[in-house]
Amino acid sequence: MNSTITIRVSQEDKEIFKRVSREKGMNLSDWARESLLADIENDIDIKLIEEYESDKKNGLVKYYTADEIERELGI
Repeated sequence: MNSTITIRVSQEDKEIFKRVSREKGMNLSDWARESLLADIENDIDIKLIEEYESDKKNGLVKYYTADEIERELGI
């Protein structure tokens, strides 16, 4: 069973949301859900990039050549 979430927005925002969802060929609920999930995914991606950049700055990232990988895997 699907759960329902209610949000309060201004009439102006509601019209914008409806217009954008129509432009994307989606109903408002599907557009809102996909938009929220995409935003969460972007936040996760940014966090991973920041962690990588921090690890790289602190010398915790090691790069391997294709030859080193083949030797390690025995191929």
